Amino acid sequence: MIVWSCFIVAILLFLALDLGVFNKTPHIISTKEASKWTAIWVSISFVFSGVIYWLYDNAYIANPDGLKPTVAAMKFITGYLIELSLSVDNIFVIAIIFAAFKIPKKYQHRVLFWGILGAIVFRGLMIYFGVMLINKFAWTTYIFGLFLLYTAINMLFSKDEDQFDPKKSFAFRMIKKVIPITNTIEGEHFFVRRKHINAATPLFVALLVIEVMDVIFALDSVPAILAITSDPFLVFSSNIFAILGLRSMYFFLANMLEKFSYLEYSLIAILSFVGLKMLLHDFIEIPEWASLGFIALSLVVGIIISLVKNKPSTIDESE
Repeated sequence: MIVWSCFIVAILLFLALDLGVFNKTPHIISTKEASKWTAIWVSISFVFSGVIYWLYDNAYIANPDGLKPTVAAMKFITGYLIELSLSVDNIFVIAIIFAAFKIPKKYQHRVLFWGILGAIVFRGLMIYFGVMLINKFAWTTYIFGLFLLYTAINMLFSKDEDQFDPKKSFAFRMIKKVIPITNTIEGEHFFVRRKHINAATPLFVALLVIEVMDVIFALDSVPAILAITSDPFLVFSSNIFAILGLRSMYFFLANMLEKFSYLEYSLIAILSFVGLKMLLHDFIEIPEWASLGFIALSLVVGIIISLVKNKPSTIDESE
């Protein structure tokens, strides 16, 4: 538990520095600042794979699956890439939520910060019960595999016009029944006092809707990483690093989402791959390097095709 405690304390320290030092004053996150922080979080995540190797090499943490240090490090990177890639859809939804509730850009970081704290708790619970189910009932692996395949097929055939409307969501309707909601932004406050009652601002509503949507997205991402490993620490740590990098990635990609429209097909390929891996794990053993290679290649191909297909035309209009 020492390693777990140190890891959680380190994450909370990172978050405290983030809100209390680097983003103490609300401001608009520029693309340059977001790209810098995205690079920092990705670098820290890959460096942490070295920490994983060191922990498993020296048996400083429980190793229920008897993983070799190199395999453990590769499983962490593979899981991290899966979680990061599946976060792309989450970014689309976050952008829609902020637009629906008219959240100013300078307050969006604050909403995402508190959203991450909630996501850490919910992901931790889902991972705990997911690992417990797989270890106690091996047949649940097939259920997770079928669910991932269903999700991939659903993404492939879903229509673009099926737009998500945050104000029509179940979460928003429940919030309105429980607490009054103001129509205006009150600075960075989540609650304000109105006629002797507390009322929630659009910032708080956006935060809760984002939390609910994160839980829904976790129904895909947690089973996906459980296809790679059922080691609790690897699953949790890779999830957390992906979540921590989600905020900066959002501000980096928010204005360029249309440029990466073909990434959705990469996500479909990845979900299909991990779903089939779970269904066929008793018959086919896929090497860890092959899983990592397929996921990385899917992401690279999706990015390249998106950039090529969405490249502005350079043809002179006068011609």
